[in-house]
Amino acid sequence: MSHIEILEERCKGCLLCTEVCPKHLLRRSDHFNRHGYLVVEAVETPGEACTGCASCAVMCPDVAIRVYRSARRAGGRA
Repeated sequence: MSHIEILEERCKGCLLCTEVCPKHLLRRSDHFNRHGYLVVEAVETPGEACTGCASCAVMCPDVAIRVYRSARRAGGRA
């Protein structure tokens, strides 16, 4: 299964990533980083999983998101 990692100390809470996630797996958290920004967090939603599309990472102006894609098995399914 694919997943994302938020580098909280780089995040400025602009929320651009939340707008482009096709599965709506990102939201503003309720805690601050050491720079005083409310950071983004990944949300696990039953039945919805990260597809590894990397739209969030591409959109992030602060390079605060890493996407880890799951390996594809023969037949094209992860």
